Amino acid sequence: MSEKHILGAYDRDLEAVQANIMKMGGLVEAAINGSAKALATRDRELAERIVQTDKRVDALEEEVNQEAARVIALRAPTASDLRAVLAVIHIATNLERCGDYAKNLAKRTTVLVEMPQVEGAANSIRRMAREVELMLKDVLDAYIQRDSELAEQVRARDLDVDQMYNALFREFLTHMMEDPRNITACMHLHFIAKNIERMGDHVTSIAEQVIYLVTGEFPGETRPKGDTTPFTAGGETDAGK
Repeated sequence: MSEKHILGAYDRDLEAVQANIMKMGGLVEAAINGSAKALATRDRELAERIVQTDKRVDALEEEVNQEAARVIALRAPTASDLRAVLAVIHIATNLERCGDYAKNLAKRTTVLVEMPQVEGAANSIRRMAREVELMLKDVLDAYIQRDSELAEQVRARDLDVDQMYNALFREFLTHMMEDPRNITACMHLHFIAKNIERMGDHVTSIAEQVIYLVTGEFPGETRPKGDTTPFTAGGETDAGK
């Protein structure tokens, strides 16, 4: 088989895998938007639909991994081409995690609709989710365009998400201290905010993969982190996979 034919087959295979990455990205963007909207509008049915969407994201991740493994086995890609194949695996993993966080947000929304609203919290969370959604859109554009500068911009914007999370954390503490009846709802809202902050981290990981794909090197400097709260939600956010 000629080298030209092999390269053509590799390009077609990679394009097919990348198409599934973009499908995953579209589903995750919609899930982030929909889950935040469901919280703001107290729409239980929308929240339940978002929970079900996660199955499609999981299925696409599995398909990406299988196709990437097949490309490696059949095409024996060179170093730079192998980097592209490994990048799609890492990107798919991060997208799947973002989908999990959006699902968890929606699941908590189905509980919160039964509780009194905490004034201003849902709209603040929606703004934070919108920023992560825009970061995800931009990083997927950076991936398709092989634009390391745009990816670096996305990476830097994670600090804004961290700062929004910190502000929400302080807001929830204030609500709980002012009225103990807010404690349960604010705890749910805190975990939702933490889920969104973790989505931002995974989008940032995608940005770093794009930088590596384009330049051959991971970003050298540690990105600034603005999460100064003492709480994490690691075990919570992986629930229900």
